[in-house]
Amino acid sequence: MDTASASRAEHRWEHVVVTGGAGFVGSHLCATLLASGAAVTCVDDFSTGRRENISALLGRPGFALVEANVSEPFSVGRRPDLVLHFASPASPADYLRLPLHTLEVGSSGTRHALELAHESGARFLLASTSEVYGDPQQHPQNERYWGNVNPVGPRSVYDEAKRFGEALTTAEAEVHGTDAGIVRLFNTYGPGMRGHDGRAVPTFVRQALAGEPLTVTGDGTQTRSLCYIDDTVEGVLRAAAARLRGPVNIGNPDELTMLELAWLVIELTGSASDIRFIDRPVDDPAVRCPDITLARDKLQWEPRVSAEEGLRRTIAWFREHPEGR
Repeated sequence: MDTASASRAEHRWEHVVVTGGAGFVGSHLCATLLASGAAVTCVDDFSTGRRENISALLGRPGFALVEANVSEPFSVGRRPDLVLHFASPASPADYLRLPLHTLEVGSSGTRHALELAHESGARFLLASTSEVYGDPQQHPQNERYWGNVNPVGPRSVYDEAKRFGEALTTAEAEVHGTDAGIVRLFNTYGPGMRGHDGRAVPTFVRQALAGEPLTVTGDGTQTRSLCYIDDTVEGVLRAAAARLRGPVNIGNPDELTMLELAWLVIELTGSASDIRFIDRPVDDPAVRCPDITLARDKLQWEPRVSAEEGLRRTIAWFREHPEGR
């Protein structure tokens, strides 16, 4: 690791606020930051986050939980020096169930988190998503691509909430000088996901461990790029420490088709499951793959965990936590 890379990895924050801290990615961020010596305040309304995700952190010195909906004004007490805005329903099952809440968190929630950062003189980082690229006509997708999003389709509540959040973050930085940045996360997976959250990896793992057919949408040729949670957390924290405005893609450029992923999960679980094809969702992207040139150049970051290794770890967690299925 070079000197610049090491300095980013070792950056010490005193007090970090993580909105959506009981969610999948948010809870991993809370645990990593707490282990690094930072005080961490998790803000969550548990609309999609789970108390189980942070149960091991409750009661530990330096960790605090504020149960609040960030779409309404909220308080965290002590001033933070970093605000990570990760609050939002993220899986199709959640944002289709909570469309208005998703839009409110992306708009009012982002504004309140930005206000906290500005008033505290803190660094702010918005968790955006590869969904801002929609069903992309550029492949792979770099940060200069504007995307191909249907603003009134069923996925629009999530896509447009994140696109608005990016615009609001950019305007806040320009108008008020807030030290704000944006990361676009691609298909993160790993231990702690909910088996019924509607995303491919937990769905396939749950089905394979139960001996059920793996439900592949369409003909399975659509691609995704899977980034293991440890790599995503490292990329996020490097982006925070680098004070890069962004947006910057954080994802794995190694693509898999959904059919390849399904067969790989069957192989790694040793399951006797077969494949069952079902209708493909409306506006489901045909391809999804990040160009991570910017992350490599500015953050000295790239994913290290292969899909096979990451899936082995994820499968092991699901075996040990059958309640998560």
